[in-house]
Formats: sequence, structure tokens, C-alpha cells
Amino acid sequence: MDRPVAVITGATSGLGRLAALELARGGYRIGVVARSRSKADTLLGELREAAADVQADVFHADLALVSQARRVGEEIAARYPRLDLLVNNAGVHAFSQRVTPEGFAEMTAVNYLGPFALTAALTETLLASGPARIVNVASEAARQAGTLSPGPDLRRTSSYTRRESMTLYGRTKLMTIMWTQELARRLAPSEVTVNCCDPGFNTTGLGRDLPGAALLRRVLHTLRVGDPRKGAGIIVRLATSPAFADTTGGYFSVRDATAMECPEPGRSERVRGELWAETVTLLSGLDAQ
Repeated sequence: MDRPVAVITGATSGLGRLAALELARGGYRIGVVARSRSKADTLLGELREAAADVQADVFHADLALVSQARRVGEEIAARYPRLDLLVNNAGVHAFSQRVTPEGFAEMTAVNYLGPFALTAALTETLLASGPARIVNVASEAARQAGTLSPGPDLRRTSSYTRRESMTLYGRTKLMTIMWTQELARRLAPSEVTVNCCDPGFNTTGLGRDLPGAALLRRVLHTLRVGDPRKGAGIIVRLATSPAFADTTGGYFSVRDATAMECPEPGRSERVRGELWAETVTLLSGLDAQ
């Protein structure tokens, strides 16, 4: 393969789409993980317009299902002998509880468990390709997580209100930051760096379940509020900039890539280790079913 390879999730819209286009312009071969075949086809057309010589592949999976996240990871590893970059960007903010067929809360599955499983399936390929990078998209909403009890929170499927959804969404993003830092601790930075970012407020499809979201996006777009190009910019910067080549375990703001601390209660090495262990146990349990 004569060009670097980047795999990105959630690339058919919003920040992921803009990041994929920028990476294509930068000469990357793009591997897109997508649920919708029609949206993936549209993205392929846009990638060809952005870079006439682009090389792009689509891998179909619903990342709300851990089994599909694992399966698509294995497909990607089989397709690419080398993988230089993995961007875990797919995410959802559900304003009411939806439980996946595997028995997990949809937000927990899409925002945390799916990316964890996909990354695990690709870690050996990334290590063999080093130096490689992993970029996880977190959120400032992690500050709204409040408490965290890894075992119960990973398994929580009780109903919640629209107002309560922000706390639960923030908790999944806190888990993302904690997982990023724990994975970074486990991998040699000379082989694979692992960082995450807060892409800021963006008028993307993340809040598509919110009544009136489409109208709100149009108003904000007119007012030039929540420009998603800024959020995509920090993703691409962490993914490609030489300034971050040796940086790992960081959590960076969309505002000038300022380094931030993981919000409490996620700073404890003990709690990060507990979250990792509970996640591995939970996902291992799927194998036994």
C-alpha cells in the first residue's frame, strides 16, 4: 500500500464526514465504517470530488451491536495489512432509553462499547503498523457525568427523561476519556498513540432525536454558531499533526488544542482500571452467549 490508511467511524455525516474529506485530501486511503449503504455511497462520491485519486473502502456495520463492531474490525484487519490511523467518531445522544438486541443501552453501546470492541479488534494491526494513532471523540459533556460506578453504569438500561439524558450521555463520554487514557498506558507511544478530544458544540446530527432540532440547526447555521469545521479540525490535527506524534493519553479541547484534565470521577487510576476490567468482563460475556 503506497499511502497511509485511515479508518473512521461515523463518517457519513457531521464531523466524521468533514474529517474524512480532509484526510482524503491529505493523501490517506479512507476506510469508512457505516451503517447506511446509501449514505456511504454518497460519501464515496464526495471523497472522489475532494481528491480525484482517492482510494476508499466501505465496511458496513451497526456499531450499536458489539458483535458487529468486532466483526467489522476483523474484516478491516483482513483487508488492510497496515493501518496508520483509527478515528472513533460515531456517537449518539438518545433523549429516551433504547436498548439494543444485545441488552445494552444504545448510548453506552454506540459511544463506548462499540468503539472499545472495534479498537480491540484492530490493535494488533495498529501495533504492527507503528507508529500509528488512535483518536477518540469525547465531549465536554463528560463534566456532567456526576458519579461513575463502572459495573452498574455499563449495564444500566432503566428509562430516563430528556433532562436526565445529558448526565447519561456525559457518562459515556467520560468512559471514552478514561478508556483512552488507560489504553494509552497499555500501549507503547513509539508504536501507537491514543488521544481524545472535545470537538465543542457542533450543529451536526448528534441531537437528531430532539424535537425541533432541524429548525434549530438552520438557525444556528445562519448565525454561524456551532461550525462543525472546528470540531473536525481538532480531530484531523490530533490524527496528522507532527506536534502530536509523540503525545499519548491526552484529552484536548477544540479551543487551540488545549490539554485538559479528565473530569472527575475519572482521574483515578484505580477507577480507570476498574472500568477497563468491567468492560472486558462484559464483552467477554457476549462470547459465552
